[in-house]
Amino acid sequence: MQIIRVLFLCTGNSARSQMAEAFLRQYGGEKYEVYSAGLIPKEIHPFTVRVMQEVGIDVSGQRSKGIQEYLGKLHFHYLITVCADAEKNCPTVWPGVNQRMHWGFEDPAAFEGGDEEKLAKFRQVRDLIEASIRAWLA
Repeated sequence: MQIIRVLFLCTGNSARSQMAEAFLRQYGGEKYEVYSAGLIPKEIHPFTVRVMQEVGIDVSGQRSKGIQEYLGKLHFHYLITVCADAEKNCPTVWPGVNQRMHWGFEDPAAFEGGDEEKLAKFRQVRDLIEASIRAWLA
């Protein structure tokens, strides 16, 4: 069986790409080797950890990574950008990437409001990412 390597890329690697990485790990099984990175990595957002725990996935052991960790070092079957900023600013030439895709999701960390509204936004984005992963695998 050939392992399919996937890299999810966003701006901060603090929410969307971390969620996508975790969901593909959960649903893709041993067929996939999954990574995530950010153009300007920041700490994983505490609400990312919280909303993923709500669906039974622990991402507290994951860490934010920059693209330099992977650029030109690993071959990826798929590079999937999960935000418009990453799609626009990702290097157009990335040696070792077979197919590039874009799945745009709103940045829940940029959402303005109280904690309950922010959590609701994180849950909404989480659910959209999960649905996208499931549909892609189907």
